Amino acid sequence: MSAIGVLHQKLVFTRRVETLAAWFAQLVPHGARVLDVGCGDGLISAILQSKRPDLSVRGIDVLPRTHTHIPVDMFDGSRIPFGPESFDVVLFSDVLHHTPDPSVLLREARRVAAHSVLIKDHNRNGLAAGPRLRFMDWVGNARFGVALPYNYWSDRQWRTAWQEIGLHPDRLITSLGLYPFPANWIFEAKLHFVASLTKCAPLSSAR
Repeated sequence: MSAIGVLHQKLVFTRRVETLAAWFAQLVPHGARVLDVGCGDGLISAILQSKRPDLSVRGIDVLPRTHTHIPVDMFDGSRIPFGPESFDVVLFSDVLHHTPDPSVLLREARRVAAHSVLIKDHNRNGLAAGPRLRFMDWVGNARFGVALPYNYWSDRQWRTAWQEIGLHPDRLITSLGLYPFPANWIFEAKLHFVASLTKCAPLSSAR
């Protein structure tokens, strides 16, 4: 595991962090207060803030780290410990598939976000999508003690949940450029997305 992890760090990790921060920098509105849920050490958000000095960013996570790049508070993994509309944007970067039910945190994010919810996650679509996603997850996270329930949703599941919760996808990006050629053929196509979601009426309230 350690050898594979080192190789992943050299070939993929730095590119992934820079690429995701660049996408987030395009999508977060000017002057936004951003809460990064499940931020880890906060590196992606720190790079986001360096690209967008107009933003204020803090994080929450379930695992304490000895060093973090942004201010990080601990939480229980289910309830975000802030009041309604405490932040303009709530950000999840490869977090929701680590939870038993992504809907729980999505509802919390809608409550806490005044403007939008920003998600980077996976789509379980295409040939052997599950095994490919599990392999990527294991390589990137197992050595850090991150929970790995391998709970990957299909595009249809994501869209259904967003509609039921009251989140509308204003931007949905499925070609992110996370992996160098030729690894992108195996580990990127149709498996990743970034979505910018704004609040709307939940499906239940429209019935």
